Amino acid sequence: MSVSSCSKSKSKSRTIRALATASVAAALSCTPALAHADITPVTFENGLLATLGGCQSADLDAIIRCTQDEVLTRQAPLMLDLHPIGTTIVVLGAGLYEDGSMRPILVDRLHAALKLANQYPLTPIVTSGGVPQSGITESRAMRDWLVANGVPAIRITEEDTSTSTVENAQNTAAILTDRRVSGIVVVSSPNHVERALVDFRNAVGGKIPVSGVISAG
Repeated sequence: MSVSSCSKSKSKSRTIRALATASVAAALSCTPALAHADITPVTFENGLLATLGGCQSADLDAIIRCTQDEVLTRQAPLMLDLHPIGTTIVVLGAGLYEDGSMRPILVDRLHAALKLANQYPLTPIVTSGGVPQSGITESRAMRDWLVANGVPAIRITEEDTSTSTVENAQNTAAILTDRRVSGIVVVSSPNHVERALVDFRNAVGGKIPVSGVISAG
């Protein structure tokens, strides 16, 4: 990226941050019905980036630059309050132990997904991940955990063929495109969400916004 384009990107990011900071108080006062909203300058800014800041684009370079400007957070993205039914929560898998049980990093992701699922009880969920161990895929292990923790099975779709983050994005996007969803919220670990957001945003080709939520670990 040239110095000129880098300066333009930083200037755009500063403009979005200024708008977010100036607008968040108004958003809070104008949305009393959004009982679950995590409206803060950070989530407001991330929401703008996800839709207007270049993240919702068919240009991979623009997606990468925009995604790097986001602040990773555990807070619910605004799209979940604006479109709780049209949005889908996607929790990404991680390698299972040989006996099919889940590693702590995956359980952390599920706790973050469960929090969102409880906040937004009408929002569908996709568990994404293949690579079976002892006959159990990552997606099935995640689904079973969520069901055991109170999430109705009817809300959950298993995407059980992916072997990489790129495939998570491509395979899930194919499922959700057929459903004509209005947005995707990707849940994963702090060191994984940024890469996952780039892959998912690239997979949907700018047709819908994609936001992210990080787990505790």
